[in-house]
Amino acid sequence: MTMNLRVDDTFVQDEGWYRANERYADFVCGHKGQQILFLELGVGMNTPVIIKYPFWRMTRQNPKAVYACVNLGEARVPGEIMDRSICIDGDIGTLLKN
Repeated sequence: MTMNLRVDDTFVQDEGWYRANERYADFVCGHKGQQILFLELGVGMNTPVIIKYPFWRMTRQNPKAVYACVNLGEARVPGEIMDRSICIDGDIGTLLKN
């Protein structure tokens, strides 16, 4: 497995990426206001505007939403959504083995 980061010329933003992005946007729009879990696994502060910040925003805007993250050293959440958040500070590999 390789990380998909904009650090070199291997970032995958081709036609398939755009189709998947459209499906994701349709899913999020179609579930507005419903019970939903925003599960974030291993997202750090390298590019928080892609996953972390949108998940926080969508959780804040939807009182039925829950935000959960698993991240070693970076499992934190804004105060506005703390009561609807689950943050696990740990290594994902170790947690899955346990």
